[in-house]
Amino acid sequence: MNQHTKVPLVRIVKRESISFWNASLIRLIGLILALAASAVVIYAIVKLNPLNVYVAMFDGNFGTEKRVWVTLRDMVMLLCIGVGLAPAFKMRFWNIGAEGQILVGGIATAAVMIYLRTALPTWAMLLVSFAVSCVAGAVWGLLPAIFKARFGTNETLFTLMMNYVAIQLTSYCVALWENPFGSNSVGIINRQTKAGWFPSLFGQQYLLNVIIVLVLTVLMFIYLRYTKQGYEISVVGESERTARYVGINVKSVVVRTMMISGAVCGLAGFIAVAGSSHTISTSTAGGSGFTAIIVAWLAKFNTFTMIAVAALLIFLEKGAIQIASQYNMNDFASKMVTGIILFFILGSEFFTNYRLVFRGVKEAH
Repeated sequence: MNQHTKVPLVRIVKRESISFWNASLIRLIGLILALAASAVVIYAIVKLNPLNVYVAMFDGNFGTEKRVWVTLRDMVMLLCIGVGLAPAFKMRFWNIGAEGQILVGGIATAAVMIYLRTALPTWAMLLVSFAVSCVAGAVWGLLPAIFKARFGTNETLFTLMMNYVAIQLTSYCVALWENPFGSNSVGIINRQTKAGWFPSLFGQQYLLNVIIVLVLTVLMFIYLRYTKQGYEISVVGESERTARYVGINVKSVVVRTMMISGAVCGLAGFIAVAGSSHTISTSTAGGSGFTAIIVAWLAKFNTFTMIAVAALLIFLEKGAIQIASQYNMNDFASKMVTGIILFFILGSEFFTNYRLVFRGVKEAH
């Protein structure tokens, strides 16, 4: 290096690797700093004891048995969508259309519950709903995949626009199935008979939701890590040119993977309608399709890690609602706290991938 070249005080250098324990330590430090920064904001704005606020956030998630199960219900819903996005994102196909895929899966499930309520027993309706929701989501993922593979279209814009088509399709179905007439709402489907609803297991209404998503999480981990198709997804994600060189049909992998991604997101619509809300509306997805992007990205597409990330995001969401109601806080103030925590946690991921090198400190090779 030329002696007259000015060396910057701090340089950012990409890490070649980092151990699990060092990465965990960085994330722990990020969480501690997040809680400390949030404490300052809480006291400065609303003059509350930060410890009481954190206790309230915990209470909002786990204060009663019902709250625990609602937290688990919402957590596995977010986890399911993140698991669905994992194969597409690992292939570097930016599927921003999970919201639409959830909605069409929900529409398919609601249609089965409405039109087959007297024709099939509940167990058969659930199997049919499971199948048609997966097919609907797969078709919604197939369309942008075909255009990407055949014409090289931008998948981000295509999948995003598909969300708006799904919203309008949902609005049409709501108008078609509205109950009572003129309410602009489908209402609770099969309220009296509960036909097509998830059954309670061991007295718990949402236990089947949890079981289905956890099984799916394990299966997707195995699929991505240990199967030939999972290997092909990894290679295509790293370099399409390399994939073609080793004989992988890139177009087929793109189409197949997006069908799987869409099918799993469609399955989330099945769980939302048959296992949770028992109705369909344009808010059925509730923005979870976009939040799940954070889940998949932070977890680096590891479905087991997604469990912790999804749990954290739902904890923050429920906690914000609790402190807003318990302390009569402005909704924006409560969300500011969760935003600060999330910012530090996201920021800690930067330091797991990069390190700072100060002037005069030699780099270790």
